[in-house]
Amino acid sequence: MFTVYPAIDLRNGQVVRLRQGDPAQQTVYSDNPVAVAKHWVSEGATWLHVVNLDGAFGDQTAARANRRALGDICSQVKAKIQFGGGLRTLDDVLAAFDAGADRVVLGTAAVEDPKLVADALARFGPERVVVGLDSRNGIVVTRGWQHTTPLTAIELGTLMKEMGVTRALYTEVGRDGMLAGVAAEQTAALAQLTGLRVIASGGVRSLDDVRELLLYAPRGVEGVVVGRALYEGTLSLADALHLTDPTLAR
Repeated sequence: MFTVYPAIDLRNGQVVRLRQGDPAQQTVYSDNPVAVAKHWVSEGATWLHVVNLDGAFGDQTAARANRRALGDICSQVKAKIQFGGGLRTLDDVLAAFDAGADRVVLGTAAVEDPKLVADALARFGPERVVVGLDSRNGIVVTRGWQHTTPLTAIELGTLMKEMGVTRALYTEVGRDGMLAGVAAEQTAALAQLTGLRVIASGGVRSLDDVRELLLYAPRGVEGVVVGRALYEGTLSLADALHLTDPTLAR
């Protein structure tokens, strides 16, 4: 199974995209996250990838609007929700699940508080906990991609696999929001070297990127998060879904 996840990045309650994670390079696409979620589901999406950008940046005041938006999406949209951004405590994780999320992504916490990952795994199981391996040129970055760590994505992924994590979201930050092409080979190498199932993210621009990632599915690449390409029309969600599952109507 290869899953295409339309991205809904939330900032101050609006649907936005950032270039390379830079909050100063923002494009606003909608002030109605529920309508956007419903649109992608009407196109055939079965999973949505929702991100609380303000939570990731540590702005808890602005993050409240995004948490409300998450609850609204979960209650009004018939799709599974993968949610991340600013989940730094077990209470944060519990709140995301209480709001209706099916799966959480722990990025900064995987570096700064591995015990949180272990606690979440013990309480909810590996199918509901994803580790975010966000990297710039292979080096892990945290706190909304503003801090650089001494770890490589492969090193952190290996540590997480040893803890019982089975799935990772790998984002090459330099490509994110740039329509520069997905890092398919790096994603596949990460999957093979760590033993994790990996969802690719960052840089998708066209159907060719999805097609390339599909070639690596036997090596552990199990999905892709797509943002700007969908919002700007360089990739049709229906075409991407049909490519991954030819039984789906376009």
